[in-house]
Amino acid sequence: MKLRSAIAAIGVLFACSGQLGAADLPAGPIKGPVPPQTKESGIWAAIAYASANEKHGFFWGADKRQEAADLALAHCRRAGGEDCVVVSVFRNHRHWDDDDRTGFPYHHCGALAVAKDKSDRITPWSAKAAPTRQQAEDQAVQACERTGTQCAVREWVCT
Repeated sequence: MKLRSAIAAIGVLFACSGQLGAADLPAGPIKGPVPPQTKESGIWAAIAYASANEKHGFFWGADKRQEAADLALAHCRRAGGEDCVVVSVFRNHRHWDDDDRTGFPYHHCGALAVAKDKSDRITPWSAKAAPTRQQAEDQAVQACERTGTQCAVREWVCT
């Protein structure tokens, strides 16, 4: 059983390496010291996903990027996610004149798309953020379908 789990974990790593490149953030949870930032304006949201057992969690309405990421991870784990990672972080303007000059875009919506067909292999997925729900959903589905499978939106959230 341990050998099978180890092989599955290695397969997850290989399979996800290409998919996570399509996500908005690097693989793995946001860890370590957070670089000092002057100000993070906006309303933050995040989506977390566990590809091993296809569980997800999301959070919107946070004042800080890290808060949104931490809460999305917590919701993913609470849903039974194994090895949850933050796959998308995005934000909306709190005030229309928000501009914290960090360069982080104001993409108001995010979407997680997962392959429709399940198999013994890792299920393809993608997460994208965009200015509108429709754009986020379309981009996530298109990125997921680059694997040659049909995908559907599993979750979406807008701030």
